[in-house]
Amino acid sequence: MKTLKSSLLFPTLSFFLVSTLYVSAQTFPFTLPAEKPNQPLSASMSRNYDNYMAPRPENNELYTQFKYTELKGLDYNNHDGTISRRDPSKIIFENGKYYVWYTYRHTATPPKGAKLATETIPSADWDLAEIWYSTSTDGITWEEQGVAIPRPPKPNLGHRSVSTADILKWKDKYYMYYQGFSEASGLRGDDCPVLMSYSDSPDGPWTTTNKIVIPNGPKDTWDQYSIHDPYPLVYKDKIYLYYKSDFDGQPELIRMQGLATADNPLGPFTKSNLNPVLTSGHETTLFPFKEGIAAFTIRDGNEHNTIQFAKDGVNFEIASIVEMMPAAAGPYIPDAYTNTKNGRGITWGLSHFTNATTWDKNHAILARFDCDLSLDVNDPDMKKHHVYLRPETYFKQGLNPKQKKRITEENNAVLNQK
Repeated sequence: MKTLKSSLLFPTLSFFLVSTLYVSAQTFPFTLPAEKPNQPLSASMSRNYDNYMAPRPENNELYTQFKYTELKGLDYNNHDGTISRRDPSKIIFENGKYYVWYTYRHTATPPKGAKLATETIPSADWDLAEIWYSTSTDGITWEEQGVAIPRPPKPNLGHRSVSTADILKWKDKYYMYYQGFSEASGLRGDDCPVLMSYSDSPDGPWTTTNKIVIPNGPKDTWDQYSIHDPYPLVYKDKIYLYYKSDFDGQPELIRMQGLATADNPLGPFTKSNLNPVLTSGHETTLFPFKEGIAAFTIRDGNEHNTIQFAKDGVNFEIASIVEMMPAAAGPYIPDAYTNTKNGRGITWGLSHFTNATTWDKNHAILARFDCDLSLDVNDPDMKKHHVYLRPETYFKQGLNPKQKKRITEENNAVLNQK
């Protein structure tokens, strides 16, 4: 008598075993696991667990949407391009109010380009500028207090323009780092050194050192020409001063971020031997987060539109991909200078919008942004997966005349084929 195979004797059991094995080996559970499953995963699914702080954006502490609010109290001369405010510093809270510093330009005309620039006509939006400051009790209505760092007389560094300031509080004193131009921006590029002034009060007066804080790199190195957007934090008992520089020159320009550290606000600053530490980003914005440093990377590079995180403040990894990031963000960071080992994150700050009207009246305006990048806040409305934009927003990103001409020629070539 022949022995029948088990699959014939017990067809239901056989189907159950095969089905169970198939499900366990090949399919992914309906409910997305909070932890990485112990099963074969695609590269994309593995990234979802390995590269981000949570597999769902709403559970990712470094994912957020950004909301924007128009500021009150600042005049722009009917937006005719003669007044510009841009590149706000980090915001600090002192004397019962918030303080912010920024690039302020008030010139006879809007920017006209380097070839038409004079001692009164600016080449760029940040040319012929000074560093001014404002105070606020609510972060929305600001009262302008006037100039903090004026342009020094020739031949001092920065006599053409001082711009893009950021603030450091260190041992009850205040230190302002900023860019100092000695020629019109655009003549050779955007070459300028980082300067520093200090004060016993956020209201000044400020004493300038008239010395370069971070030197340019040697010839043929990535930061040989420009050291921009100085951005200090206190981390690991040191001053971590992040900055922006660029490769290749126009028109192939690509910007990246570097780091220099010091034990004293006056320096000397030592550049990281791993520079650039961020391969993407334009303006420089970072903040303490947990045991490390988080960074906004906007506009430039392969990894733009991301928030990144480095447990050591140096080796950054993408933590989230975000939309509508604030340009030149200056956040309110209560623990920016506390040497914290457990950074709490941020919820708001100021940023700028460039070209607030048209290019012939080119100027920038300051605005408030809000977000949920904080360990102490849980705002589900800030964690939506995407922003809905109306069709006209997309249609504004239309073809330029050169592209329209190319498309017309391509169409004509197809139509004329025999």
